[in-house]
Amino acid sequence: MQNSLFSTDINSLTNDSPLAFQSRPVDRESYIGLDELELKYPFLGANLPKSMIIWGPPGCGKTTLAQVLCNHSDIELFSFSAVLSGVAELKGLFKAAQLAIDHHHRIPVIFIDEIHRFNKAQQDALLPHVESGLFTLIGATTENPRSSVNKALLSRVQIVELQAIGFDQIVQIVKTALMKKEVQFEQEEVEMMAEFSGGDARKAIGNLEMAISLKETDQFSLPVFKTIILENARSYDRNQDRHYDVISAFIKSLRGSDPDAALLWLAVMLDGGEDPVFIARRLVIFASEDIGNADINALTMANSALNITSNIGMPEARITLAQTTTYLASTVKSNAAYNAINAAISYVQSMPTIEVPEHLKNFPAKSHPVQYQYPHGFEGGFINQQYCPDNTPQFYKPKAIGVEKNIQARLSDLWPLKKEYDE
Repeated sequence: MQNSLFSTDINSLTNDSPLAFQSRPVDRESYIGLDELELKYPFLGANLPKSMIIWGPPGCGKTTLAQVLCNHSDIELFSFSAVLSGVAELKGLFKAAQLAIDHHHRIPVIFIDEIHRFNKAQQDALLPHVESGLFTLIGATTENPRSSVNKALLSRVQIVELQAIGFDQIVQIVKTALMKKEVQFEQEEVEMMAEFSGGDARKAIGNLEMAISLKETDQFSLPVFKTIILENARSYDRNQDRHYDVISAFIKSLRGSDPDAALLWLAVMLDGGEDPVFIARRLVIFASEDIGNADINALTMANSALNITSNIGMPEARITLAQTTTYLASTVKSNAAYNAINAAISYVQSMPTIEVPEHLKNFPAKSHPVQYQYPHGFEGGFINQQYCPDNTPQFYKPKAIGVEKNIQARLSDLWPLKKEYDE
């Protein structure tokens, strides 16, 4: 457990400290973008901070915002990592907060980094003390607290959402950091550092630090520098927001029949290290959900892709995934089967037990007036008889597209008075 005023951390800086650490703002005036934040969250302009959870992508200024809000002579700030500590350490922190009040006459603020990693017991341990006002709680997280923090704790704090830092602000941050160094860069070079940061101030300053190192050894050139920073410029995660955003864009591009867009998102996933079997499974789901009987080859092809991808792996699986992606994106679409099962399940769940008509039972009563008729004994392999209770809705409504157009025509001929279809 460590407690210190964030503002005093600057005193420990040396020329060997990472440039991103050296460049971190310690007061409100040097925090770029604070004015805009205060317009959205007026309580940030208060003299003393309120309990809050700050969330946003890496390098957007969460910890720095906590720092500048707590740079006040009446505040004693306690830093705490949710990754490294548990309930026992928390209890020690609560005692330290009480000491700060009783003996130092200062307002304790507990800053918890990666607060979403706290389990329920750890989050619950905070509740009575946040409720009583023993300390002000500031949490930081890269995950949406509405889904990663329990509701009881959320009801006691404000939520502050930070976005990835805009390009112009990143340029300004890099230039501010550059003022600490006796080295010059052209505007184009500074803009490249910002462009390939992904809105992450820490990464942008890391790019600057790399450029300075290259210059000091006379190895700097724009092409060489670009090659180096591109290697680390692309971010991806396999269990957080970007994972879900990219697979969403992939499926929506398939559904929209845009093979180039689908290939783009496929490439993003493969470059990011996404599990190729996960992608293949989603293609199988898509083949049934969005293509269905409009193209009966789609599901076979997707299932083959899943089997092939599972057996051969990367990098060769990329070819199979690309072939399947382009086919599924380009072919005709129908969600009729998907809609049909959803409607059928909804109907069943809205009814009491649905009884099977006597003539359809496994062992029907021979004395029943209605007997099952074997369709293959009739011309065309069809006989008009009842297969479900009266008033059962029509669930499956094939569309007049692809193979499903033929299905629609056949069902219309077989059940001319029973089935209705959109033209």
